[in-house]
Amino acid sequence: MEKEMIFYFDKEGDILDISMGKPREAISEEIDDDFLVRKDVKTGEVIGFTILNFEKRFEIKKTEKIPIEGTFRLSKISA
Repeated sequence: MEKEMIFYFDKEGDILDISMGKPREAISEEIDDDFLVRKDVKTGEVIGFTILNFEKRFEIKKTEKIPIEGTFRLSKISA
């Protein structure tokens, strides 16, 4: 099933949120300091990520590795 990735950055809160597909009920699990993964309550499928202190974190680290595998393909952007 195709899912679009939706990025939202809250500058004031310094939070980056990445969601895949339509919003649905999820549980969050912290997998690293200030890095949370959201999973579908029923299936356990990963449906999003949240990075707290996003700008601050990347001022210090510059790069970040996420322990997630995925398959991507290019599609048209709809308005």
